[in-house]
Amino acid sequence: MKKRSVIGIALLILFSTITSQKKIYISKFNLKEIQIENNFILKDTDIKKLLTPLYEKNLILLSYSEIEKELMQNSFIESFKVKKKYPQVLKIEIFEKKPIAIIFDKKKNFYLSEKIELIEFIEKQRFKDLPYIIGDHKKFKILYETLKRLNFPLNSVKRFVLYESDRWDIETKNDQIIKLPSKNFKDSLKSYLNIRNKNEFNKYKIFDFRIKNQLILK
Repeated sequence: MKKRSVIGIALLILFSTITSQKKIYISKFNLKEIQIENNFILKDTDIKKLLTPLYEKNLILLSYSEIEKELMQNSFIESFKVKKKYPQVLKIEIFEKKPIAIIFDKKKNFYLSEKIELIEFIEKQRFKDLPYIIGDHKKFKILYETLKRLNFPLNSVKRFVLYESDRWDIETKNDQIIKLPSKNFKDSLKSYLNIRNKNEFNKYKIFDFRIKNQLILK
């Protein structure tokens, strides 16, 4: 009986020791450090704050979806790449969205990305000269894609204004206003691009293309 008790105690100690060693081994891979790179708009501290719930998680078992869930809370982040540096470091390369304009939507200011996605508005000096959009961002997508195809100088634009008649005005930084028709405005934009740098048109501030096959200058 005593012999069985001694064997039982020995086995208990053995299993306890194995379990303890296993815990120690696993803990060696708990996340301790996160390295952020390739971010130019967002601060390292702001990104790391999003990732706070991941600290002390097992790096081996940590999944991409867990990281994605935390990171994509920030609308400035387009995508990211992850590299695990064992035993305790996570390296994340950030790819940020590029704002092309500022838009007023649902009583708040947002940045608008190249893919016409709304981005949380953060005061940044580098974005102070972005054009302002007054109108629906989904409708702006059609206009923006046309402007891109025509190589329209977007850096010359101060404001885009959408009217109830579903047509746009484009206001430039040199105070010219291009009044576009509600339909088939591509030809109007082409016409404006052809004449905008000609001396005889410099004195005009309004280029009105609203009537088909006509241009009214003021």
